[in-house]
Amino acid sequence: MAKYPVNKGIGRSPEFKGLKSQYLFIFAGGLLALFVVFVIMYMAGIGQWVCIGFGVISALVLVWATFSMNTKYGEWGLMKLHALRSHPRYIISRRKFLRLFSSTIKNRKA
Repeated sequence: MAKYPVNKGIGRSPEFKGLKSQYLFIFAGGLLALFVVFVIMYMAGIGQWVCIGFGVISALVLVWATFSMNTKYGEWGLMKLHALRSHPRYIISRRKFLRLFSSTIKNRKA
């Protein structure tokens, strides 16, 4: 009977070469987008070496940026940063002060 290794990573976030969770998807999506841009540039007639240079330099920047964000923010830090930026700083109510109380009194009578 063949022995198969038991998956010990059930419930853990996906990881590849140190990249965890959303950084892995950013990395893969970025490389796919760079490949599409490279193909479009080459089909448009831009020089071969210009396309290769652009592809290599932008891929290196993508790798550097993804791994630096992974070490700086950690597994959940990027999502926390996004949530913090989307949270409003102030809650503004444009209703008159006395009207705030009168609407609650009407609701109690009904």
